[in-house]
This record gives sequence, C-alpha cells and structure tokens, in this order.
Amino acid sequence: MLNRALIVAEVAQAHDGSLGMAHSFVDAVAGAGADAIKFQTHIAAAESTPGEPWRVKFSRQDSSRYNYWRRMEFTEGQWRGLKEHSEERGLKFLSSPFSVEAVDLLNRVGVAAWKVASGEVSNEPMFHRIAATRLPVLLSTGMSTIREIDRAVDRIAKAKLDLTILQCTSMYPTPPEKLGLNMLALLRERYGCKVGLSDHSGTIYAGLAAAALGIDALEVHVTLSREMFGPDVPVSITTAELRQLVDGVRFIETARANPVDKDVLANELTSVRALFTKSVVARIDLPAGTVLELPHLTVKKPGTGIPAERLAGLVGKVLVRDVCADELLLESFLK
Repeated sequence: MLNRALIVAEVAQAHDGSLGMAHSFVDAVAGAGADAIKFQTHIAAAESTPGEPWRVKFSRQDSSRYNYWRRMEFTEGQWRGLKEHSEERGLKFLSSPFSVEAVDLLNRVGVAAWKVASGEVSNEPMFHRIAATRLPVLLSTGMSTIREIDRAVDRIAKAKLDLTILQCTSMYPTPPEKLGLNMLALLRERYGCKVGLSDHSGTIYAGLAAAALGIDALEVHVTLSREMFGPDVPVSITTAELRQLVDGVRFIETARANPVDKDVLANELTSVRALFTKSVVARIDLPAGTVLELPHLTVKKPGTGIPAERLAGLVGKVLVRDVCADELLLESFLK
C-alpha cells in the first residue's frame, strides 16, 4: 500500500488579520477534506525592520510591509483558539514561524510539525530552536539552491528529525514550466526522505500531477473566493476546488496502490465481455448437411457462442442440424 499524502491547506494571510475569518477557514478547510490547516505566525518586531520593502504593493490600508505584518499578528491566546478549533474539526494545526520568537510562541501553543518557509532555510538560530522540539519538519525549497538545501538537510539529519522536503517555486503564480516536478524524484534520491510539493500555481492541476508521480505531502494555498483581498489570492485555489483536489489525489493514490493483472481482470469481466464481443452466426438460413463456406457466416453480438476469431476455422465443417439466419453457431451444431 502506497503512502497517503498529507494534504495541507495553506491559509497564510488570507484571513487579512481577522480572527473570525481565520476560524471560517478552519471550517471550510475541514469541510473540503484536507488533513491539515496551516497559517503563518508573524511577529513584526522580531522578523522585520520597518524598512522592509513590499513584494507587491497591494494594500491601501498599510503604510508599510512592516505595518502589514503587525496587522497579521494574533495573540498567543488567539493562536490557541485556532489550534483547538482545528483539532476539533479533525485537522492537524500548523503555522510557519518567521522568527525564534514565533517558534517559541508556537511551541507553547502546540503544532503538529514545523513548516519551514524557503526564506528561512538559512536561519540557523531558528533551526536550533526547532530542532530542540523534536517535531517533524516540512522544509520548503522555493528559493533555495541545492547547496542550501544540502546544508539544511544536514542540520535536520544531525538532529534526527523526521523530514519531508517540499519542491516549491517562489513565483506567484507559478507557471507549469516552472513547477519542477522532476525535482520530486531527485530530492527523494538525493536525501532519502519523504518529498512533496508546495504549490503556488493557483490550480488543482499541479497537485494532481504530483500525486500521479508519488508524493508524501501536498501544500496548496486556499481562499474562500478569488475576489478576496490579499497578496496570495492569485496563487490560491478556492476551498470548493480544494475538495476536488483532495478527491482527485485520493483517487490517484488508490489507483497507484492497486496494480492490475490484465488476465485476472479479463476473467473478472466475463459477463461484460459476453456483452461486447462477437460470436459466429449464420448469415442466412442453412439446412442440416451444409458444408460451411465463408459467405454462409458472419460475426455478431453477443459473445456467448463460438468466438469471432475462429470464423475462418469453421469453413469446411458440416452442420448436423438446421440453423436459422442470425442464430449463434455452437460446437454441438458441427461435425
């Protein structure tokens, strides 16, 4: 039996700083059948300087990116509430930290694993703090070189942590030619660990393609509507599409886990084969004693008589009884 991929719905900042909206995502993601929900824990003063530039200047209400991060902050008690709600709905609770302080906060709240964003791959102090928790690590590689991944994996291996490496491309949205699905096999072979895809394509197609190749985890950004506000909406799928993605991944996993033997399968389809295949029948009325010739015969459904493939071999046989037009020939009719 192949592994069942962990499907993570990434909310990121789609809640736009609204605690109520964040809780709405918990219910929507649970209803769509995902395994886990993931947020991002930003503590502006711990991770950024006031002069941090915008990636995309999308906000009319935030004078700076620093102020935007401040608006995205929740209190420790609010994070606890989100975790409790997630677990009540059967979801694993995850949130990416972007500072040592965020790791400490989330460690107190409790997360199922650590998702390390690709911008934090070289953040040694944060890695040390994460390693001390002994929790599994989901490592994103969106903007990392192989050498940087090597170093990160080495740190995680030394700490003996459970590791899943996520192929990711930090392009928003990611076009199909930049997905890097070829990296899944390369990462698995190079590091001997679980692999997955962190998708920014804004479609369900990338996740389905990755599932067909075989993955252990799939992370995808979600939104309640493509008309919502926020920088991640263009790279997100709706929660309704998430339901399609989850169903598709599970369908593909079941198919991959159940190879078929064509001969065995054909035997299981005996009744269906009888409906769709053809048998040898008389083309015209034929009296007993007729020496069969090719013009006397044709092939028609159902396939419950002498198989069509034996038509030529019946030439020269003699009928021992009358046969009507369209009547299936049987072995007992011949000598």
